[in-house]
Amino acid sequence: MSLDGKTPPVYFDFLNRFDVEALDLTDEEILGAVEAGLRMQGAGETEIEPRTHIRPRAGVEGHFNVLRGWIGGEVDSAGTKVVGDFVDNYRHGRPSEYGLLTLFDPRMGAPKAIVDATGITEMRTGAITALGAKYLAPENPKVLGHIGARGTAYWNIRLLCHLFDFEEVRIHSRRPESRDSFAARLESDLGRKIDVTDDWQSCLEGADIMVEASRLSEPAPLLRTEWVKPGTLVIPYGTMSAVELDLTDIMDKVVMDDWGQAHGVFGALRAHVDAGKLTQDTLHAELGQIVAGSRPGRERADETILFWHRGLSLSDIALGHMMLEKAHDKGIGQKLRFW
Repeated sequence: MSLDGKTPPVYFDFLNRFDVEALDLTDEEILGAVEAGLRMQGAGETEIEPRTHIRPRAGVEGHFNVLRGWIGGEVDSAGTKVVGDFVDNYRHGRPSEYGLLTLFDPRMGAPKAIVDATGITEMRTGAITALGAKYLAPENPKVLGHIGARGTAYWNIRLLCHLFDFEEVRIHSRRPESRDSFAARLESDLGRKIDVTDDWQSCLEGADIMVEASRLSEPAPLLRTEWVKPGTLVIPYGTMSAVELDLTDIMDKVVMDDWGQAHGVFGALRAHVDAGKLTQDTLHAELGQIVAGSRPGRERADETILFWHRGLSLSDIALGHMMLEKAHDKGIGQKLRFW
């Protein structure tokens, strides 16, 4: 009982970075949790609020992303994730993103858990990229071209390589030391050759799956529409747009994780929405609808498809819930008194 002897006590679970690493999540566990969340979204068993941004005027290049949502079913959790996205953190040996996920009981509002979400953000972003490819990529894609070497990039490539047997994986990022060390890590962990390229064109042109996860300080059309061959899946999700305005003109389908996230300040297709090139009517589907079976994914080999994902609170909540269940089973983490 609480100190007044009447109100029931409230405890919440706490998982820090080391606890998350100790869980030693498998690729299948990560993909399974995020795919289940997408299926719930497609079935209408979720609530998503558009992300918001906090931009401190501190003379640094960075902002906070605030994501909110609820998942029903066995998960039955409301949650909020705050992620600090600060591009120049690498100069101080820090990750560009720090995140914190809070989960709440949706029936009485009490907190259920606080979880380090830096790893969650990286894992679930990679899972959304890979699951988008599962439903939208050409059959048996042979070449993956990936721009970017930040935290989410590792999980993009790791989980895509888990689903597909690529003949060639190409990567590029702005700083040579970054892309070289990134390739070395991937080769060690995945046991396969990674081709490091010197520019965007040699990385992306002719690829069956193109992933753009760049860290631009301002929009710049570095991914050229002319490099996209028929049948390609293009996945651009950089905070600042790196694509040309005519990219959507060659697409047979454009898919998002959630149309509600199409509006705001940042995003790869921000200009396309503002110019009316992408609207709710021209959007083919949300990925959750495809996962749930209410809308088709890829239907032809020659379909050229764009998948724009902004990042869903639902993926954070679904993955966080799964992690807590595994932490309970393994005796990992702390239980703290709140009330």
